[in-house]
Amino acid sequence: MWQLSENKDWKWLEHNFDWVRVMQEVPQDPRHHAEGNVAIHTQMVLSALVQLPGYVELSPENQELLWTAALLHDVEKYSTTVTEPDGRITSAGHARKGEGRARQILYRDVPAPFAIREQIAKLVRYHGLPLWVFEKPDPKKAVITASLEVNTRLLALLARADALGRICTDQADLLYRLDCFEELCRENECWGQPRAFATPQARMHYLHRSGTSPDYVPFGQPQTPVIMMSGLPGAGKDTYVRKHYADLPVISLDDIRQEMKIKPTDKSGNGTVIQAAKEQAREYLRNRQTFVWNATNITRQMREQLISLFTTYDAAVTIVYVEVPAAKLLQQNRQREAIVPLPAMERLIAKLEIPTEIEAHRVVLSCPGFFLAQD
Repeated sequence: MWQLSENKDWKWLEHNFDWVRVMQEVPQDPRHHAEGNVAIHTQMVLSALVQLPGYVELSPENQELLWTAALLHDVEKYSTTVTEPDGRITSAGHARKGEGRARQILYRDVPAPFAIREQIAKLVRYHGLPLWVFEKPDPKKAVITASLEVNTRLLALLARADALGRICTDQADLLYRLDCFEELCRENECWGQPRAFATPQARMHYLHRSGTSPDYVPFGQPQTPVIMMSGLPGAGKDTYVRKHYADLPVISLDDIRQEMKIKPTDKSGNGTVIQAAKEQAREYLRNRQTFVWNATNITRQMREQLISLFTTYDAAVTIVYVEVPAAKLLQQNRQREAIVPLPAMERLIAKLEIPTEIEAHRVVLSCPGFFLAQD
């Protein structure tokens, strides 16, 4: 069974993990965290978590997963905490940034199986949602969307420990909000499970349009399958394409770049490469011809721009994400003809966002350890 650490002693964790040690340097607003700094809060959260009946009932694997998420849930308050002119202490964006940091730690430093790592990263990302979901413009859509990326039952346990692991005047209200979050998830059939949709197109229609119902099934279905590759340089995307899509035309940014004699470091030239690739894609889409778009596509923003183009032409998009362990990635990168310098690779790992079914009609994961034990 994977463990972040068999030793759960706080002093040991501080000694062995820099990101734990710096928590004691991060202040919090006393109105919401009268207990003190992030280190004190995190220890209180961990203590509260292991006493929750719902935690005790989990499998050992999911206990470790949730315990690690609790340890990491405020890991990026270190980089986001500021003191406002009025004296308030805020840490806007710490959950979103914390998702990436958790992923980096569990990919490079303490490697975890893919599904465990991603569930921890998403728990960090969404840990505040149960407390603030009713302040969202569409709370129903918020929980349904979250359920496609994170187990809402585990999320509620983390949020409950987060609420109990602090000293504040509104704790009773926070706990009431958590009860309401659970009911909202149950009402929308996404408590501890992803919300099911009749078809992938129904899911895409609901997630990407306003004022729609999750039960609505669009009459028309996409006509042209398009495959989008995603993964870090050296992960094996080209090998995957040759093995699974040898009979399809491939739009490769690397190939276009070589044809145009444009270096990867040439930012203005990269824009030219992308425009040329998009024009090729439009030609295939107009002819309703299936093709593969082969590039890194490691951030959601990159993928969204392309998916928007593809779906404009009535395409059904499959994202194929390819991953290998960090040590193997660096080894394979050294064997590539166009080696990515190590500092650049580190920056790419830091930017990595794993594709999910929020983005496309289908997501295929080609990576070790993407199965997750269920309770």
